[in-house]
Amino acid sequence: MIKIEHLTKRFGGITAVNDASLEIEKGSITGLIGPNGAGKTTLFNVVAGVYKPTSGNVILDGEDITGLPPHELFHKGMLRTFQIAHEFSTLTVRENLMMVPEHQQGETLSNVWFRGSQVRTREAEVRRKADEVIDFLEISHVADELAGNLSGGQKKLLELGRTMMVDAKIVFLDEVGAGVNRTLLNTIGDAIIRLNKERGYTFCVIEHDMDFIGKLCDPVIVMAEGTVLAEGTLEQIKSNEQVIEAYLGTGLKNKAAS
Repeated sequence: MIKIEHLTKRFGGITAVNDASLEIEKGSITGLIGPNGAGKTTLFNVVAGVYKPTSGNVILDGEDITGLPPHELFHKGMLRTFQIAHEFSTLTVRENLMMVPEHQQGETLSNVWFRGSQVRTREAEVRRKADEVIDFLEISHVADELAGNLSGGQKKLLELGRTMMVDAKIVFLDEVGAGVNRTLLNTIGDAIIRLNKERGYTFCVIEHDMDFIGKLCDPVIVMAEGTVLAEGTLEQIKSNEQVIEAYLGTGLKNKAAS
């Protein structure tokens, strides 16, 4: 689904992504791991249109999307979440979800005045969709809570829910487990697996929690110093001496031995 070809991103004299090439297969949950500073989030930001690459190409379903802005990629079914959740804090969970679908008739004042029945019909459709997402994610107990009052894990679930309000082809999840307790992290992981298996979502996941990566991801891609170092199953990665010696150190080595 995604092919990244020789992607490079420089910020002045700093090369954050350095000639990185990788592929994300349709229907997969692909893990992207590496130490802080490896270039993972910058790679996400280039692919998602936040930054234009210095060089290289990004291909989505055979189409060159290099440098397209995020709103155009949204229309093509590419969505991403962030390390820090970007919720509308003064809106409820349900209202946050209902904000996502585009071209809602109630956004135009003239429609509100002259096409009230159409506006109400569309709003009811969006509300039903939001309630379906809320039920899927098992967060009905906070549906009417202000999003700003949610815990970190609940906000991550809400971000995942927003991707469900449109027909996403591929979702990039940036450290979905950061600051999330183990119980909610398991809930998030189960939701990702269900979306993948039941609805055909393709995911690419940045995460430092190796247990979480092991539960969800195959393959796992390793980045170091802005480039792709290795790819394989998590077990293959754990036993890859180049990976261990280059940057993951004894932490991963001990985990591999346990």
